[in-house]
Amino acid sequence: MSERSIDLRTFVYLDVLQPQLASFLATVARGYLPIEEQAALFVEVAPGIAINRITDVALKGASVTPGMMVVERAFGALEVHADSQGDVRAAGQAILGHLGITEEARLEPRVVTSEIITGTDAYQTMLINRMRHGDVILKGQALYILETHPAGYAILAANEAEKAAPIRLLEVVTFGAYGRLYLSGGDDEIKAAAAAAEACLTQIRGRANEEVVDVR
Repeated sequence: MSERSIDLRTFVYLDVLQPQLASFLATVARGYLPIEEQAALFVEVAPGIAINRITDVALKGASVTPGMMVVERAFGALEVHADSQGDVRAAGQAILGHLGITEEARLEPRVVTSEIITGTDAYQTMLINRMRHGDVILKGQALYILETHPAGYAILAANEAEKAAPIRLLEVVTFGAYGRLYLSGGDDEIKAAAAAAEACLTQIRGRANEEVVDVR
């Protein structure tokens, strides 16, 4: 596969993995799991099979550890981490160098859905708790739902939200057609977390994102 045929969708550094996000990744990932306060890089490409080559380049180019590799038909995703931010950035530069592009070749993130629900009903919280892989939501707590495109940017939003407020991380989906983030907590905490999650996405520079995804 030619490097020119690989589409860089998500490319984002996480400077300091927050405790809940690191623990969440340990629940859902199948690789060599990260721990809190490590640095991480998340990369998403199309077609999905190309993530195998991206992983090879990252691991040979820097002293990093893979925590997650997902190979779908359309999209592939990779998370690598290390104690040193320099090592993580070296892995990122190795990937960009292999593809012959800069960081700005990634897609800009687009917020597809952003919603806060306050005073949640007990029946709804039970439904949510059945599908989450992280913490639980309790009756009466506020619920924040964020949907991103491409999917991988949900991981950055989760990390920055946790930095901003003492919330509960319920679920993060970082691959597929769209990314999703579910948080719960008090009304004020959720408002602060939501603001931080969305603000960080506006700081990502990349190519215009006008892509329409067929989810049939």
